[in-house]
Amino acid sequence: MKQTRTLGTPRLLGIVWPFIAVVLLQALLGCLSLYVLSAVRGYVAGESLWSKGQKDAIYYLNLYADSRDETIFRKYQEAIAVPQGGHDLRIALDAPTPDLAAARRGILQGGNHPDDVSSIIWLYLNFRHFSYMQRAIEKWTVGDSYLVHLDTVAQQMHRAISVNQDSNDDIQRWKSQIFAINDGVTPAARAFSDALGEGSRVILRLLLITNLATALGLIALALLRTHKLLAQRHAFADALQLEKDRAQITLESIGDGVITTDVEGAIAYMNPAAEHLTHWKAGQACGLPLAALFNLLDENAQDDGYTLIEHILSGRLKGGSEHSKLIQRLDGSTVSVTLVGAPIRNAGKVSGTVLVLHDMTQERQYIANLSWQATHDALTGLANRREFEYRLELALYNQNRQPARHALMFLDLDQFKLVNDTCGHAAGDELLRHICALLQSGLREGDTLARLGGDEFGILLENCPAEAAEKIAESLRQTVQNLHFVWKGRPFQTTVSIGLVHIAQVPTTLEASLRAADMACYMAKEKGRNRVQVYHADDSELSLRFGEMAWVQRLHMALEENRFCLYAQEIASLGHADHSAGHVEILLRLHDEAGRMILPDSFIPAAERYGLMTQLDRWVVQNVFKVIAECIAQQREGAMAMCAINLSGITIGDEEFLGFLHEQFKVYGIPADMICFEITETSAISNLGSAIRFINELKSLGCRFSLDDFCAGMSSFAYLKHLPVDFLKIDGSFVKDMLDDPINRAMVEVINHIGHVMGKRTIAEFVETPQIEQALLEIGVDYAQGYVIERPQLFTCDSLLCRPARPRPLLLKAPGTFR
Repeated sequence: MKQTRTLGTPRLLGIVWPFIAVVLLQALLGCLSLYVLSAVRGYVAGESLWSKGQKDAIYYLNLYADSRDETIFRKYQEAIAVPQGGHDLRIALDAPTPDLAAARRGILQGGNHPDDVSSIIWLYLNFRHFSYMQRAIEKWTVGDSYLVHLDTVAQQMHRAISVNQDSNDDIQRWKSQIFAINDGVTPAARAFSDALGEGSRVILRLLLITNLATALGLIALALLRTHKLLAQRHAFADALQLEKDRAQITLESIGDGVITTDVEGAIAYMNPAAEHLTHWKAGQACGLPLAALFNLLDENAQDDGYTLIEHILSGRLKGGSEHSKLIQRLDGSTVSVTLVGAPIRNAGKVSGTVLVLHDMTQERQYIANLSWQATHDALTGLANRREFEYRLELALYNQNRQPARHALMFLDLDQFKLVNDTCGHAAGDELLRHICALLQSGLREGDTLARLGGDEFGILLENCPAEAAEKIAESLRQTVQNLHFVWKGRPFQTTVSIGLVHIAQVPTTLEASLRAADMACYMAKEKGRNRVQVYHADDSELSLRFGEMAWVQRLHMALEENRFCLYAQEIASLGHADHSAGHVEILLRLHDEAGRMILPDSFIPAAERYGLMTQLDRWVVQNVFKVIAECIAQQREGAMAMCAINLSGITIGDEEFLGFLHEQFKVYGIPADMICFEITETSAISNLGSAIRFINELKSLGCRFSLDDFCAGMSSFAYLKHLPVDFLKIDGSFVKDMLDDPINRAMVEVINHIGHVMGKRTIAEFVETPQIEQALLEIGVDYAQGYVIERPQLFTCDSLLCRPARPRPLLLKAPGTFR
């Protein structure tokens, strides 16, 4: 709907057109008045000539009667021609079709000026029916009849005198007729003149009244227009004041500092945010130069040599890009800000400047926190794998430029899984923190200790001779062995297997160094654990043993021999009736050469490191689809559960995998809504573009998606809105000890709330006790998965069938409990 325009820019023509119309009307009336008066003046002049002509004609005709002189008669003819011209004019204009040429000749014959011809004819034709003009024409007609009679007498007299047939009696008779005509024509001429005079006076009065009325109308119109312009001016002033008040309130409300100056840099305005940033009050700063508030520094705290006004006027602080600077206030304190400035232009000239300052303190703190989270392990506070590999790569790069000796160690805790399985993850986490503190205390200043995985650690000893590195490694092994860890009265013996690689001056790569340390650590475990294994490139035993039992080879063999198997674990609904057929997660297991079951934590890292995850994911998808297809073919009674299949980040980025999935859906005829793909948060974020494309294409088929290990990464909430997943799996590290750690419980609540706000359902992992299930129910989590729900079972057709509902704990809300 179009907004009504209350105020607009006034236009010159819109203001002055009434005045122009009135002035034109008055000018037209004036011209008409002058034209009418000119025509009346022509008639008055003609009447004067007519009267003089008729008097001269009577005089000469009377004289001719006495003298009988032909010359006197010709003078009579000349005199009578003037009133005869007026007679001819009237006769020509009174004709049904006015003879304008004859009228023009009559006017000229009557002695009028040629310039008066048109006005005399116009007045006669257009006003002859007006009372005064009509009366004058009547008197004119009477006068003309006397003149016609006079001319008739004159012609009789002239004929008689010309042939000498006149007598005294005839002369006396003619003279008597002449005197009678004179007596009759004189009142008619006077009446004609009076009628014209009265008419001209009336016209003059009418024109005067009309012009006065027009003038009064013009004055009234001027007053009205002036009133309207004044009202419009007040409206503009009110609107301007309103906009000014709005701008003032807006500037005072925003969180960014706004400062305006004149063209010389003197401060004209500061909003409260600018006062807070500069520690100046607007009243105190008004009129001061901008440099009096703060100094502009670069990120190295050095004056850049330019004033802010020069920056703004040169366009170096224009909007659309960030200009991060440090400003130093008069008390010496500094604050990081981003600046945007622009000149204020008025009529094409710069009249001042405006500067906007955004305080970057919180953003810098957020960036620092995110940077720390990106490079450190949340549990132990140590550097993570990414940061460790970066530091190692940097050390290798510097070694190529400046020769030095470094040492690289991989540490793997022995029997750590026993602590987790027997006492839970809380005990395992506590053990990890103890060991990290012990390891850190045994290193030199500047050495790097990092947590690479669950119970894997890496150590980088820079500028460390081989002998010293081996002593440090043995000391660390002994320190861990001497640790007596007790959890709830149960003691545990802790040992560690260490693989040590000496990085000498021989050029090497990051991958080669990591592989060598991994091989050495693996051999330390193979040789009985609780030992330090030093890597030597020419160690035939190490090469042989690793070649025989390395994970790459083992995984290839397992794929060829089909020694992988699938398990399913229920994902149960919490606190509400779920009318769907259920939801199970597909879990991958491996039978080794001796038939022992191996959990994925043991071989997945190796598969990811050596590029075997795509093959494993294809195997899982194909075998899951095969079981579903068999169940559909058997036409078993009961609805079938949705299957959640885990995919690795490498697979998500594989362009050919999407084609493989399309092909499998066609081959096995599996309904797409029975499949839910689980992707980890870290893999989705590291391949965000590929993950979004992957998810969108499969969701268009009907598949659903779950984001696994949510909030285990550094930027979960920032990226969540970009990932169109259906489920959020709350990372088990928050769930497993949420009853003892209020921060972990708060994290579960926040993740659950954010997920619901975004329209996603939440799943809690590691639900191992009824108490945790009850807490999740109170929080409002949608689904739970863990040993208290169901232990993993071999994935068969029976796993797909809808399970009977198990009893759930009642939701007992305490007063004031927030859900």
